[in-house]
Amino acid sequence: MLDKVIEIGILFDFYGSLLTEKQQEAIQLYYYQDLSLSEIAERLEISRQGVYDHLHRGEEALREYEEKLGLIKRYKVLKKELEDLEKAINDYKIENKVKNNLIQRVEKIKKHL
Repeated sequence: MLDKVIEIGILFDFYGSLLTEKQQEAIQLYYYQDLSLSEIAERLEISRQGVYDHLHRGEEALREYEEKLGLIKRYKVLKKELEDLEKAINDYKIENKVKNNLIQRVEKIKKHL
């Protein structure tokens, strides 16, 4: 279950704003606030089945967005490449001023990921 919570959390971070308002609310309440289907149903004033449907459709949509857009996959590749680049810069015998400049530029890129 923890793997699914992490998976949905990451997907939601990238694609959550593309879901309907009800799907967003249901996912936030279920995965982030750990409420039961009954508690969410009461809060959203819908049935437990309605909550389940919003969760299920929202999860499917998040997975489909990643399948089609691949933003998380690209993010992981870029992050790994930047880490490798930073290691390579540190390993090369270059002037400290140049090395520091390159490291600062890598850090700047990482902040935007």
